[in-house]
Amino acid sequence: MYRLLIIILVLTGSLRSFAQKRYTLSGVIKDEVTGETLIGATVRIKELPQSGSSTNNYGFYSLSAPEGKYTLLFTYVGYETISRTVSLNQNQSINVSILAKGNLQEVVITANKANSDQVKSPQMGLEKLNMAQINNVPVIMGEKDILKTISLMPGIKASSEGNTGFYVRGGGSDQNLILLDEATVYNASHLFGFFSTFNSDAIKDVSIYKGGMPAQYGGRLSSVLDIKMNEGNSKDFTVQGGIGLIASRLKVEGPIVKDKGSFMVSARRTYVDAFLKLSSDTAIKNSSLYFYDINVKANYHFNDKNAIYISGYFGKDVLGLKNIFGTNWGNATGTIRFNHLFSNRLFSNTSLIYSNYNYTIQNFQNDQGFKAVSKITDLNLKQDFQYSLNDNHLVKFGVNVLHHTISPGSINSDESSSYNNVKTELRYGFENAAYISDEWKVSDKLSVLYGVRLNGMFLTGPGTFKSYDLKGEVLSSSTYKSNQLVKSYFNLEPRLSASYQLNEQSSVKASYNRNTQNVHLLSNSTSSTPTDLYVISSKNIKPEIADQVSAGYFRNFKDNAFEFSAEVYYKALQNQIDYKDGAQLIVNQDVEAELTYGSGRAYGIELFLKKKYGRFNGWVGYTLSKTERKFDAINGGKYFSARQDRTHDLSLVGIYTLNKRWTFSGTFVYATGNAVTYPTGKYNIGGLTTYSYSARNSYRQPATHRLDLGATLEGKENKKFSSSWTFSIYNVYSRRDPFSITFRDSKTDPTKTEAVQTSIFATPIPSVTWNFKF
Repeated sequence: MYRLLIIILVLTGSLRSFAQKRYTLSGVIKDEVTGETLIGATVRIKELPQSGSSTNNYGFYSLSAPEGKYTLLFTYVGYETISRTVSLNQNQSINVSILAKGNLQEVVITANKANSDQVKSPQMGLEKLNMAQINNVPVIMGEKDILKTISLMPGIKASSEGNTGFYVRGGGSDQNLILLDEATVYNASHLFGFFSTFNSDAIKDVSIYKGGMPAQYGGRLSSVLDIKMNEGNSKDFTVQGGIGLIASRLKVEGPIVKDKGSFMVSARRTYVDAFLKLSSDTAIKNSSLYFYDINVKANYHFNDKNAIYISGYFGKDVLGLKNIFGTNWGNATGTIRFNHLFSNRLFSNTSLIYSNYNYTIQNFQNDQGFKAVSKITDLNLKQDFQYSLNDNHLVKFGVNVLHHTISPGSINSDESSSYNNVKTELRYGFENAAYISDEWKVSDKLSVLYGVRLNGMFLTGPGTFKSYDLKGEVLSSSTYKSNQLVKSYFNLEPRLSASYQLNEQSSVKASYNRNTQNVHLLSNSTSSTPTDLYVISSKNIKPEIADQVSAGYFRNFKDNAFEFSAEVYYKALQNQIDYKDGAQLIVNQDVEAELTYGSGRAYGIELFLKKKYGRFNGWVGYTLSKTERKFDAINGGKYFSARQDRTHDLSLVGIYTLNKRWTFSGTFVYATGNAVTYPTGKYNIGGLTTYSYSARNSYRQPATHRLDLGATLEGKENKKFSSSWTFSIYNVYSRRDPFSITFRDSKTDPTKTEAVQTSIFATPIPSVTWNFKF
């Protein structure tokens, strides 16, 4: 199949070359002030309206055209348009630097009105976030948050009040692949989800794929959140940061060698624990409650054809009550990437990636002292290529070898403790993949993005591996040596998206893609917590599979200042995992005996209207959807609403630039309440009330809604120093959204039952942050 695809593409290119001699233009597009490469900048030939290319993740572009004299237009959202005249009679390399627009009148970006990628691109289900918009969206405690901002997009739902967990088109929170400079981040939350691990100061580009996933991505069913860190200023040294009510941050960047290499170091820390020192209670006074994260990145360009990038992230949460308990968890990632340009058409990126997530829970109380530890470690080698076959074909292909080491958990207890030492076996596995895709401009109106990904999962020893029946009884047990193959799975994942332009302003699109997942999360919570347990596909756990089809109508109007889209989707899920009632997941030698397997489905419609330019901009997103699961061991084998099923989800975001100094913003969200299981009856045994429950998730929590407001005041202009104040109010009208609802006997009449709602935020939460840069 691969050979046939390559032969077809080569023949296509060869036939075109016989028709007319063509030459290739290539280069890198950068920010003129910082020297940062620009992702997704466009290059067009004015005289050939259908020609064009966009830069990849490293700012590289390539396009070809017949011999002749042309005007090249280089554009990027929020930047000036650069025009270059070129006589194309040979292959040429043209690097350009473009300048960001800097004054209010130019916010109406006339040059970018030619940018209609939403209409022309065959890619579906992609949302790209502008960091300026993220920084203006009001959030809790004033900490700008990528994950909370993406949950304002249609098809993406926040897991719960104040939480950074999210669901995409009916998938679970573990079915989202979160990448930071290509490294997997397994737990993207701080303080149990109130903040995300991503410091906006360190972030350059954010893209989330919720459908039509390109073939270079794999390993999760529902979405890919691809985050790229800043590379650092290669022109000048700068320092910037902010001081807020509960956290402060600082970023330092500058050139290693001017215009050839740069570095960036960004750090953030909360200091809630400092306020604990004011307590008169000794236990609270000596407790811990903080998190920190550090982002680092450096790059060096040896010449026009070779460059190296090194980046890392280190974050940790520390919570504890002195002499009672303590818990900490953290992520560490590291990425080394080497870019090589074989020719003006063939671009190569080689990556070595490390990722680690671990947590520790400790109990210090007498006779109950223990320490529980769990972690997952990945080592990944990737090789990616991008080949511009001609102006109608952009081919991407590559391979990766990913090794998982999972420590499900262990308990080390004190000698006097009532707990026993427990250690579960480590699990090892290779998750390998190869892919190829082609973005084909079939005609002036039709574009197709098609490809295939081959995924192979190999579970290896050492260890003892068991098989279980439906009741959780052991059927067989075998012991394997180190690196001995225990079980393997192979899955072919086809990907296809197409766009047909109805006219210059509108198009219709359709896509189909299959995804598989071999790393699975076992958790009773609605979002990532430090006690999440990860397992890999085994004799009992098969790879999860999702098939998604989607179609949509896309339209730009008012000179591309407005974007509108309407997408419908249907997703079929296989080999879904849930736990049996009363399951014990943590530090369980036979955790797979506690699991049940089934299927699922999700379908819906997403409406999105976005205003991109002008004094007032923002978006409206609405999702109407249904998400269901089916397990033989649950609800009599009938479909039931998944925990993340919400019929309605609405988000309104508005950002208004009053003048050069004042910017105001606001968000409003509304969502149907979560599907939950409530008691339908009760009985008394030995003086204790025991409840009988309804069918799984047959009830609803009350609907949630909230209004947040924000404002930014820019300081007076100064060539060497700038500052701003950010103000926000979270939950303006004191909405008491339910975080949880529990049941208990009425204190006045024990024969009656009363529901008790817990709300995290019952009053407005104001915040203020001072930001600076010099």
